[in-house]
Amino acid sequence: MTAATGTPAGSTPDEQPDEPPGDRPDDRPAATGDPFDRDVLPTPPGATKALLRSLLAPLKARVTVTTVLLLLQQAVVQAGPLLVAYAIDRAVPAFRARDHGPLIAVGVGYLACALAAGGLQFAFVGAAARVSQDVLLDLRGRIFRHAQALSVDFHERYTSGRLISRSTADVESLRELLDEGLQELVTVILSFVYISVMLLWLDLGLGGVAVASLVPLYALVRGYQRRAGRVYRARSTAIAAVIVTFVETMNGIRPVRAFRREAVNDADFGVLNRRHERTNGDALLEITRYVTGSRLVANVAVAAIVLWGAYRVADGTLALGVLAAAVLYLRRLYDPIDRLGMFLNSYQSAAASLEKIAGLLAQTPSVPEPAAPRRLPPPESEHPDRAVVFDGVRFGYRTGGEVLPSFDLTLPAGQTVAVVGSTGAGKSTLAKLLARFYDPSPSSQLRSSRGDPYGGRVLLDGVDLRDLAVPELRRGVVMVTQEAFLFSGTVADNIAIGRPDATREEIEQAAKEIGAHDFISALPDGYDTDVRKRGGRISAGQRQLVAFARALLADPAVLILDEATSSLDIPGERAVQRAMTTVLKGRTAVVIAHRLSTVEIADRVLVMEHGRIVEDGEPAELIAGTGRFADLHRAWRDSLA
Repeated sequence: MTAATGTPAGSTPDEQPDEPPGDRPDDRPAATGDPFDRDVLPTPPGATKALLRSLLAPLKARVTVTTVLLLLQQAVVQAGPLLVAYAIDRAVPAFRARDHGPLIAVGVGYLACALAAGGLQFAFVGAAARVSQDVLLDLRGRIFRHAQALSVDFHERYTSGRLISRSTADVESLRELLDEGLQELVTVILSFVYISVMLLWLDLGLGGVAVASLVPLYALVRGYQRRAGRVYRARSTAIAAVIVTFVETMNGIRPVRAFRREAVNDADFGVLNRRHERTNGDALLEITRYVTGSRLVANVAVAAIVLWGAYRVADGTLALGVLAAAVLYLRRLYDPIDRLGMFLNSYQSAAASLEKIAGLLAQTPSVPEPAAPRRLPPPESEHPDRAVVFDGVRFGYRTGGEVLPSFDLTLPAGQTVAVVGSTGAGKSTLAKLLARFYDPSPSSQLRSSRGDPYGGRVLLDGVDLRDLAVPELRRGVVMVTQEAFLFSGTVADNIAIGRPDATREEIEQAAKEIGAHDFISALPDGYDTDVRKRGGRISAGQRQLVAFARALLADPAVLILDEATSSLDIPGERAVQRAMTTVLKGRTAVVIAHRLSTVEIADRVLVMEHGRIVEDGEPAELIAGTGRFADLHRAWRDSLA
């Protein structure tokens, strides 16, 4: 038996949890005091606008065509009141003088404008819908791809419910803006421009009063924007909290039922649901204030202009047709004000959602891809450095202290090493670093005793894991966890995850070598049986055998088994241990185990405490000694008796 080396100088740190601490109240970003939004992600300045530009940039030509269609449609629509003015002042008097041509021309012109407006509107809606759907398709794809690319530590603190909220509720808010809101905005802006120009051209006085009335309307819009921005950010946070709670409760429905948590969960959900109701009410109150104020300004302005215009018509200084056209234009000028409020309603909701999406997409993986990736030596080559090496590795989770303080370890190629120790000793952290779910901590507070600013290195066959591209790393290292997660789909698809190009014969051969072929063949559709959500159609032991077949088919150089038998009964454990013997043959293997029966297949045992190796040797040698492993083994034998 040999003692481990590489313990750093200084005092021994307190024992740290082997798993990341996860969400804690003191982990919340300083930028928010919202207790319901524990995982608010900071959005870099300009990130929201940059995201919107990047979404629209590939569609520039179609956006231009859509804009031109709307410009033409509005020009045709706004020609109507001019035709009415011409009819009153010119065509009707000509008709009374038995000249029917001007009135017929007005009728034909009005019909042509109506048909053109309808056709242009149809073309615009179709073009705008295609732009909208392409933007949303791109955005959903970006969220999905980016979420997959982010590191494990991000997903351990940012819940799946919030990711679902980003890709559903927040994208839906943007859809409403693109499908309806933007058309309303452009229509309102064009109406303002066209109508203001027409009113000023028809009569400078009436046009000046109409344009002046836009000043209080602008003040109303700005005030609404400021207030509604805060309201819609709160509403987006509230609906995210509702979705998170719903998803987490449904995912944990078994412990909920086992511990009779239904009433407590219902009360907690009711608090969040009522909070969402209040934020919706606040949003409705803001839009009501805006619509009421805008209608008041519009009605007062129209009444003033009509009274003044009527007086001028009676005085003979204004033509009746001009007044009629002005009134029609005024109604068209102020009617879109309500629609502008609806646009602002959609805009504020979409802006808050897009800000959250931009914050998510701005996150960078803590385990980045290398700029100049290297390749592993070919498996058949005689490489002098063929081993797994932990060289001065230091690591600590985001909210904790050091879990591994300057850790050194060498695992020769082909050796099976079992790692045991108490909870929080650092066993799973060791496995996650080898699988490169995490990198050694680069923090200056965790500099290694060698002065390495990167927190040490994990080497595979002489290559730093940080220099391996993800496909190359996954070819070299595969991890089988306690959960043995299976995706919805066939048994064959689940076995072939590590090698999608594998033939059916190769898939079945892997299952036979593991000992899973018989139970798979007995399933209703054999290898084509759908295992359903999380593999719920088959038992835990069978899921573990499928996971081992998956690992064997992937044929990695290094295999990590993290508590692969801890959730199994005795028959299931024995079946999995037989499969382990097959899958570990000829590979470097790290077996994390609490059950010491799993350790019996190992060539070497490491006992860890507080992130250090306190015992290192062959199983029989350690059992015969008087150290911690011998104590653990005796306690385990007594528990079997």
